[in-house]
Amino acid sequence: MTAPANIHVLIVDDDHRIRAMLARFLADHGLRVSQASNGRQMFAICEDNRIDVIVLDIMMPGEDGLSLCRRMRAQSPVPIILLTAMTGDTDRIIGLEIGADDYVVKPFNPRELLARIRAVTRRLGASSINAKRAMACYEFGGWQLNASRRTLTSPDKTLTELTSGEFDLLLAFLEHPQRVLSRDQLLDLAHGRANQAYDRSIDVQISRLRRKIEADPQDPVFIKTIRNEGYFFTAAVTPVEDAAA
Repeated sequence: MTAPANIHVLIVDDDHRIRAMLARFLADHGLRVSQASNGRQMFAICEDNRIDVIVLDIMMPGEDGLSLCRRMRAQSPVPIILLTAMTGDTDRIIGLEIGADDYVVKPFNPRELLARIRAVTRRLGASSINAKRAMACYEFGGWQLNASRRTLTSPDKTLTELTSGEFDLLLAFLEHPQRVLSRDQLLDLAHGRANQAYDRSIDVQISRLRRKIEADPQDPVFIKTIRNEGYFFTAAVTPVEDAAA
């Protein structure tokens, strides 16, 4: 299976051998690839190009990948896949908390990274299912989520920034309101099973999402935890027309 056409991947790693190997592999599978060895180059490339996915190494000299991820997320929702040599959960959880969409543990098979890039791009509308979803607009509790523009508007009409993962998770809830969804179901709905994402990443993204849409994230109204079962989106959800369409 080939990758979606015209996907532009930026590989950020100080090891030129890893960059070159990944660039060759991804290009052989139909992706457009740019390379950067540090944060300065990364931001310069992103300023001059439309980047669809950033593959970002955590362990780099100078400013590390976690810091770069945090800075990038503050200004762009572009999906970020972290590369980490750590086998423990700490770096993964920190990365997800600051806005990364996925991670791959070194050493890894390049095919695994390709599969995760495909999963991210599918979430951005590469599949026919997501193309249909992209036409939707939903209202809940005064909030409005516009799938075509990938925007979330608060009750006071201000835009609320969401990462790619947060957006897809909220969209999954809005498409399946007032029913219990397990972590596995949320992974399938928001990420795609081919992603094989770390299941606790759902918990991290829900925590971040609550901080953005709940008046009191410690006592959530919209997203309830159902012990030993999953999560329940409580609000009534109404499909509406996009006024800007």
